Amino acid sequence: MKKLIGGLMAGALALSASSAFAQDALTLQLKWVTQAQFAGYLVAESKGFYDEENLDITILPGGPNIAPEQVIAGGGADIIVAWMAAAMSAREAGVPLVNIAQPFKRSGLMMICPTESEVTEVADFPGKTLGVWFFGNEYPFFAWMNKEGIPTDGSEGGVTVLQQSFDIQPMIQGQADCISVMTYNEYGQALDAGYGPDNLTIFNYTEMGNDLLEDGLYVMEDTLSDPAKVDAYTRFVRASMKGWQYALDNPDEAAQIVVDMDDTGAAELAHQRYMVEEVSKLVDPSDPALDEATYDRTVKALMDQAIIKAEPEGAFTTAVTDATN
Repeated sequence: MKKLIGGLMAGALALSASSAFAQDALTLQLKWVTQAQFAGYLVAESKGFYDEENLDITILPGGPNIAPEQVIAGGGADIIVAWMAAAMSAREAGVPLVNIAQPFKRSGLMMICPTESEVTEVADFPGKTLGVWFFGNEYPFFAWMNKEGIPTDGSEGGVTVLQQSFDIQPMIQGQADCISVMTYNEYGQALDAGYGPDNLTIFNYTEMGNDLLEDGLYVMEDTLSDPAKVDAYTRFVRASMKGWQYALDNPDEAAQIVVDMDDTGAAELAHQRYMVEEVSKLVDPSDPALDEATYDRTVKALMDQAIIKAEPEGAFTTAVTDATN
């Protein structure tokens, strides 16, 4: 009997020890495909920073047919990377998303117009066709046009909006007079194609004061009532920012990690290296907290355009970033 009891106790202790060291599992849904836009998370996973925080992280790539807001609403992710406009729109539609951290402090969004478009200022837009991404990416553009008082329905004095592919082909093929690009992605494609400041008019959303918050981290509101979940989120953010710092300090290695972690084989090393360099201008790895002034400006722009109808309440929390220090 003593042997049996001893065996049971040993088994119980082993089970207890196993539970104590069991990693907390979290699934992160990216906004887009595996690329250096998400280098901090990919590096944190590759370098073991999540393991150091006792986390088991699954990173899901996004794509043109994947809406992170829908994925988390359906229970397919614990945390998503999303632009605030899309997240606030989803929140108003009944998906209670809450921003827990904001690694990207500045917008990477621009609109570029080649010389042949004869666009040199905003006043030249009426009558032109402008390429815009949709699936939640269109909100900053429409907020900008609303601010300028330019109709977007193709009417006289307005612009025609082309639902743009996620590349620069609409500009090269002459389908649009101007197109949307990200500083860290499509603009690099334009440079490779022979375009640049000498033959482009560039409208930088940040420089114009029209930037809306982009890649933030969002969770479902009800999960924040669970202290254990909040603790896991805190460890996730802390490890992720460590990943961002490492990526920006070691851009060559970070680019290689991105390429290695891309299961599709589409990521090209030189382009990912360019992306890391450009993303470094947008991310502050030392401060994951949401800037409330920028949040307020983003919300105002969304309300002015009626993208959201009411000012959101409880749409962000500082509990996670306050605890990462």
